[in-house]
Amino acid sequence: MDKDSFRSIQSIGRSQLVEELMEHATFEKPSVLQSYGDDTAVLQDGDDLQLLTSETFMEGVDFDLTYFPLHHLGYKIAVAAVSDVYAMNGNPEVVLVNLAVPNKISVDMLKEIYKGVEAASKDFEFQIVGGDLTASHQILSASISCYGKVAREKITYRKGAHKDDAICVTGDLGGAIAGLRILMREKEYWEQEGAEQAFQPDLDEYEYVVKRQLVPIGRKDFIQKIDELDIVPSSMIDITQGLVSELKNLANASGVGAHIYGATIPISLKTRHVADEMKEDVDKYALYGGEDFELMFTLPEKDVETLTDEFSDFSVIGKITERDEGVKMQQAEGDMIFFEDPEEDQ
Repeated sequence: MDKDSFRSIQSIGRSQLVEELMEHATFEKPSVLQSYGDDTAVLQDGDDLQLLTSETFMEGVDFDLTYFPLHHLGYKIAVAAVSDVYAMNGNPEVVLVNLAVPNKISVDMLKEIYKGVEAASKDFEFQIVGGDLTASHQILSASISCYGKVAREKITYRKGAHKDDAICVTGDLGGAIAGLRILMREKEYWEQEGAEQAFQPDLDEYEYVVKRQLVPIGRKDFIQKIDELDIVPSSMIDITQGLVSELKNLANASGVGAHIYGATIPISLKTRHVADEMKEDVDKYALYGGEDFELMFTLPEKDVETLTDEFSDFSVIGKITERDEGVKMQQAEGDMIFFEDPEEDQ
C-alpha cells in the first residue's frame, strides 16, 4: 500500500469505518434478524429473541490505572454491555469475560476485575460463564460479551420513532465526563507534586460525579417499570457516545428528524458545579460527554402520561419531527443549533 492510498481511521470516522468493515459480512443466516447498526445483534429463538453484544476497554484509551480501581473497571465494562441489552428492552442472561494481560498485572489484580463483574452480575442478574485469557506485552485490555433475551413483542430497536413521538431520557446527563475531569485534574496534581509521593485526594465533594464515571448504573429499573406498565417504546438507544451522537443515530435509523430543547436536558447540580469550577460549558458535558449509560427513548404522548404517573426518573427533552427538519436543538434564548443539517439529505 503506497502512502497516497493510505486512509486513516480518523479521516472517515467510526460510523463509516463500521460500514466499510461490514461490507465483508456477506454470508447471512436466516436466524439473524438484526446484525450491526443497533445496540445488539438480534437472533430468532422461538418465542423469545436472543440479544448479543460486546464491549472492549483498553488501558490508556478507556481507563487509566492511576485512578481507576480494577474492581470498578470490572463493574463498568459489565454495565456497558448490559446497557446495550437494556437499550433493546431486554434483560441480560450470561456474560463472557476476555482479558489480555501484561506482566505488571498480578493474579490478585485480575481477581479484583472479576470481583467487579461479580458485583454487577448480582445487581443486573446475569451469570458469568467463562471467557478467554491471553498475554499482552504492555497494556491491559478487558472485553465482555453479553447474551440477553427479550420477548418478541417487546423488542425495541433504534428504528421505529414516529413523527410527534416524545423524545425522553432517563436520569441526568454529563455526570460521567464531569467525574473524569475531576479524576484527570487530581492525577495532574499528583504528577506535578511528585508521583513517588503518597497522595490521597479528597473527593467527598465530588462523590456523585466520580461514581458516575467509575461505577455507572445500568437502567434495569426503567426496563422493569415499562414491562410492568406494558409500555413498549417506539425506539430506544443507550447514551454511550453522548446525547448528540445517539440522537443522530436514533433519528437516522428511524428516518426522522428530531427537535430537542436545551433547557429541558437533565443535568445534576453537582455536574454543573464541576463545570463551573473547571470554567467549562456544562451543556457540552451533557451533549458530547458520553458514558452516562442512560437510555434515550421515544414514546407516543399517551404513554408519556402513563409513565409519568409511575416513574419519575426521566425527562421529556423534545419531539420527533419530519426528516427534512433535521436534528436540532433550541437553546433557552431561542437560537437553533443544527446537529444534522436537513440540507445534507437533499
